[in-house]
Amino acid sequence: MKSNLALFLSFLLPLTAFFTNLSLAFSDDLDQVVDADGNPIVSGLTYYILPAVYGPFGGGFKLAQTGNSDCPLTVLQDYSEAFRGLPVKFSSSGTIFTGNELEIEFVDKPECEESSKWLVFLDEAINKLCVGIGGAQGHPTELTFDGKFHIEEYQYGYKLAFCITAPPTCSPIGRFDAENHEDGRRLILTEDDEEFYIVFVKASAADKVMKSVV
Repeated sequence: MKSNLALFLSFLLPLTAFFTNLSLAFSDDLDQVVDADGNPIVSGLTYYILPAVYGPFGGGFKLAQTGNSDCPLTVLQDYSEAFRGLPVKFSSSGTIFTGNELEIEFVDKPECEESSKWLVFLDEAINKLCVGIGGAQGHPTELTFDGKFHIEEYQYGYKLAFCITAPPTCSPIGRFDAENHEDGRRLILTEDDEEFYIVFVKASAADKVMKSVV
């Protein structure tokens, strides 16, 4: 967290307003989350997160170095629809339903970071709340936020959301093209018109398909 108190306070009020304005009215009707084959998502198994529509919407998620970081801690969506991305696993206290609190982490992590769990941090250079990995120690000059991720039904698939702990408020996750050409779209907390819908593909099933055509 910033040591400069005045700078911290200058961001605190706008960010509080951001979360408040983007609060989601989640439905009380919870549905079990399923993968692209219609099978229930299971906590601890590995999945690729991909756009629900194949084509110009891009491919899977990856990690990249951004800003002054010398470690790939920022989550980006690759531009190529042929890229499946890095597999993730979900951690939940029970069966995964829409609206449940989740932790998301990549199966593999870079050697320069102790954790591959997803978090949200403020990138002052682009003034966006971005999805990354690690902990506060991996983002020593950036504000990080405590909270949980949610999966919500959205159009032909699902969407991701992030909910801060206090006050309990949520924001959908969308994509952002940075002007410095980072070879992918950042995942950011966003407004409704920038959301995108996704599906989950079981990693073992996808790997078998890829091996059979090689």
